[in-house]
Amino acid sequence: MKATLLTAASLLAFVSAAQAQDRTLTISVYGVSQDAYRDALYAPFEAQCGCKLVIESGNSADRLAKLEANAAAPLIDLIAFSDANALDASRKDLLTPFDPAQVPNLANIYDFARDPVGGNLAIAYTFYGSSIVYDSAVIDGVDSWLDLFGDKMSGQVALPNIATTQGPITLYMIERALGSDDPTFAKAIALVGENRDEIVTFYEKGSQIPQLMQQGEIAASVIGRFGWANLAKTVPTARWASPKEGQAGGMNVLSLVAGSQNADLAHAFADYWLSTEVQQKLAEMQVDSPVNTQVSVSDEIAEGLSYGEEMAAAIQFLPAQTLLENRDSWLSGWNSQVAQ
Repeated sequence: MKATLLTAASLLAFVSAAQAQDRTLTISVYGVSQDAYRDALYAPFEAQCGCKLVIESGNSADRLAKLEANAAAPLIDLIAFSDANALDASRKDLLTPFDPAQVPNLANIYDFARDPVGGNLAIAYTFYGSSIVYDSAVIDGVDSWLDLFGDKMSGQVALPNIATTQGPITLYMIERALGSDDPTFAKAIALVGENRDEIVTFYEKGSQIPQLMQQGEIAASVIGRFGWANLAKTVPTARWASPKEGQAGGMNVLSLVAGSQNADLAHAFADYWLSTEVQQKLAEMQVDSPVNTQVSVSDEIAEGLSYGEEMAAAIQFLPAQTLLENRDSWLSGWNSQVAQ
């Protein structure tokens, strides 16, 4: 009986889409991994819904600007970006809430992914952890985010620049490690500033880290889990730390565009993206870390993902509201104390 009910619920999600012959759903997404998305997500959905997907891709800033410029007559139905982007868009009245009843796969995803900005205005489809990575041939272990400034790492650390994705979440964890919840990150920025001469570089791209560590220029840094597999391959003695304060992290979300004329298809597509079938495929391709808790992958594949309840529970997500309301003050503090 349970299997029958689940099948019926799954079919229900596609009722309106199945009647959508010749209709078009336009989505806006990041430009990466589009071949994988076509195979695992786009083509199977088109086959099931009898509709056509139009994909617009690019960086978040450009896509958000385009969304705002066309607010009166939206050109897209569904958009994928960060949780902070979603909150920003919602404050500009560019989004409309999802109807949770039309997204039954919400029941199978992590709690933090179901409504990350409030008001059902976003659903996370993937997440990532970020932590300290270190060369175990040089450093014997990492216990805290404050170890980045200790004697054993002095002159051997690369930190992310404030303008990068990793920059704010690194400061967030340093501030927490200092026992502060100040959203201006005053103590964290001051600590980085005090130690700036001992930092080898403030990197712009995480792809720099494997080469720097392989060449012995650094022995520790902070990266997202999505860059871990490449680092581990390049530097076999590299290790992923589990600091006592936890790991930093972020998430990418789906949002429904206000004024969309295809809300039924958008709901069905979002639900399909969250399905175990799609999340399993994308995880096995090491494209996205799954938010669906029913996904199961091998240890080898998991090494390249933020995967499993234990890792998910260890991640401290920087609240989108904190980022939007404080990024100008972070940049000001960074420029005066670190980048001088």
